[in-house]
Amino acid sequence: MLEHIANKWTVLIVYALTQGKKRYSELKQQIVGISPKMLIQNLRNLERYGLIEREIYPTVPPRVEYSLTPLGKSLVEPLAVLGEWAYRHILDVKAAMEQYDNSPKDDYWEPK
Repeated sequence: MLEHIANKWTVLIVYALTQGKKRYSELKQQIVGISPKMLIQNLRNLERYGLIEREIYPTVPPRVEYSLTPLGKSLVEPLAVLGEWAYRHILDVKAAMEQYDNSPKDDYWEPK
């Protein structure tokens, strides 16, 4: 479950839904760079885990809106804390990555 909750698209979808109910097209427009396939896949996963709900209106064409459930709303604060941590430490993480990438590698990590 954690791989679905902690991915970047989930974070952006949950954040978008903190602003209220959204239609698919509104989410697609607000979440820059997400493909239709990834948006649908993530919406289904979030619905499956009980974090969002999908409301279908009996209109022609059918109208669907997504919103956070109480369980989904309880995820907003932990995601905000994680985002805050990432923002505060991005330079430290980049420095560590650069140091790792530029250091000699031993054979211990290589598969035999």
